[in-house]
Amino acid sequence: MRLAEYPDDIAFATAIGILPVQRMPPAEDRQVPARLMAEARFFRRLGLSKPLISEMLVQAGRHGTTLEAELLASGAIAQDIYYEALAEILGLPFLRELDSSQVIDLPGADSQLVEPTLVRLHQPNRAPVTAIVPSAERIGNIQEHLQSCPSLRTMMVSTTPTAMRAALWQAGHSRRLRETVDQLFGGAPECSARITLWGRQGFSIGMALTLLFMLLITQPEAVLLLLHILLGLFFFATVVIRVMAFLAKWQEKPRLRPAPLHRRRPVYSVFVALYREAAVVPQLIATLNRLEWPAACLDIKLICEADDRETLDALAAAGLGPQYEVVAVPPGRPRTKPKALTYALGAARGDYLVIYDAEDRIDPLQLEEAWRTFEAGPPNIACLQAPLIITNARESWISALFALEYAGLFRVLLPRLAAARMPMPLGGTSNHFRRRVLQDVGGWDPYNVTEDADLGLRLYRRGYRCGVLSRPTYEEAPTEIRAWLGQRTRWFKGWLQTWLVLMRRPSQLVKDMGLGPSLVFQVLVGGLILSSLAHPLILAYVGVIAWRFLVLEATAVGPLDLTLFTLDILNIAGSYLVFIALGRIGMNREERLAVGPRWLLTPLYWLLISRAAWRAVVELRSNPFFWNKTAHRPAQTKEHVKAVPGAG
Repeated sequence: MRLAEYPDDIAFATAIGILPVQRMPPAEDRQVPARLMAEARFFRRLGLSKPLISEMLVQAGRHGTTLEAELLASGAIAQDIYYEALAEILGLPFLRELDSSQVIDLPGADSQLVEPTLVRLHQPNRAPVTAIVPSAERIGNIQEHLQSCPSLRTMMVSTTPTAMRAALWQAGHSRRLRETVDQLFGGAPECSARITLWGRQGFSIGMALTLLFMLLITQPEAVLLLLHILLGLFFFATVVIRVMAFLAKWQEKPRLRPAPLHRRRPVYSVFVALYREAAVVPQLIATLNRLEWPAACLDIKLICEADDRETLDALAAAGLGPQYEVVAVPPGRPRTKPKALTYALGAARGDYLVIYDAEDRIDPLQLEEAWRTFEAGPPNIACLQAPLIITNARESWISALFALEYAGLFRVLLPRLAAARMPMPLGGTSNHFRRRVLQDVGGWDPYNVTEDADLGLRLYRRGYRCGVLSRPTYEEAPTEIRAWLGQRTRWFKGWLQTWLVLMRRPSQLVKDMGLGPSLVFQVLVGGLILSSLAHPLILAYVGVIAWRFLVLEATAVGPLDLTLFTLDILNIAGSYLVFIALGRIGMNREERLAVGPRWLLTPLYWLLISRAAWRAVVELRSNPFFWNKTAHRPAQTKEHVKAVPGAG
């Protein structure tokens, strides 16, 4: 909500000069920085030193912000002390905290979370009072109006932006939670995974399975043969698309990153969803503090479950700067990461928004590269994916093959899809968005447990495209099979949800995406699911035919079985080889040494992938929205990988 949506308050806000001003253009676009000089004189009267004011003036001119914003962001002045001083200048009572029970949660009130300006407090046994957040730029106007109408002082109190936001978060938490859960389903139900099988889709799948079962009883050999051929072709298609990505990477020439931009930095929102992550909070805050972006232009939201006291206590003890805000999400179903992110989305202040995981270690220049890439590219580039790099490949064979898999995905396959302007299932972290586009398409689906893949494909259907970056995010992979299996089961369940959502109206999907991109989607998502489910069955068939060759006479194997056997061998060998080749071509020498000879365990890794896929099928039926939480720890290894060449 903007002030204009408060019909009773807009006249009042205008009268007292509390309406917010626009951010200033950078210094090079102005003849005389009059506002900055007026602010400088004001802060000099408050007793701040000339060297400090001069330093902050340079920063404000460079970033296109205000002197007040730079002083607060730098920590040179404490927020509570500063706003109490403004209240004293205005002769208004100062409230360090606001009672959320006195805040009326009017429709659209969440806009005050973006830019806190004023809120109406309804107190028992007295007239309503307006709490305002004054500023150095507006204090002169407010003083004039208070002097011309002294009775206004009985109707107003002063507070801080943090206090106003905290009261608004609490006052509107029940309504906001309902909106978060229902927003996508209510506005575009065909895009939501809230219902697993939708209307005719459930009927059609049920009829197809019934027909298949009946044919298996009456014509088992013909049906099994047809299924075998179809699965083999899908398997082959997944291999081909990865071979094409490998060849493109092999022939790739390094590309220059976007040129530096000599203009003001926009506000950049950084969202991190945390749940039972107290152990990694110090590491997270350290990596966020290293981001090369002006603190006055950062809007960092640490989004936690309200009943996760351990993580909230760790954040409270972390000494967070003024660019941070802790958002407590009230308990409710489904308890998923996308629900938490969507809960906070309406309060995002940035022109751009990026998602990180709690355990991420981020290249400090990643935001800078993303901004330059957005500005240099066409407006339909709605999202940029940074590469995710695994740094603990030496710890176990599971983490080694995970590192190999991620190198192939994020540094070979996804860049090729982006270059070809094809649908791109996003990774779960380091996604940079144009914030307004993200809000326009409905944000994340609270019911989809791979909200990243779902959102990337939904953006494509709406006519937007995704790109890639070169500045990486570093992570550590699970080192134990149990943790890996839980995480991968959730991924497969989410991919199943995404495939079912997009296939509710197949003809509309082709119309929205185009024939070629829709086929790529079928291979990337449908082919991945089918090939993972079918992998042990194909291995079993290959084993049976091989046994016939070795034990029985060669004539016991007919030409059809021999053809299928050859196709299966090609598919299995090809999938293993392209998995290894994609990963190794995406890695540097140090990473390949860290993996060592453990790539030889690829067949075992693929059997685990198949196990996770079958578990996901069962879980989709029994517990579709269950979020299998992966435990994280502070990083045991250091980053040793430079920015990925050729991306951007």
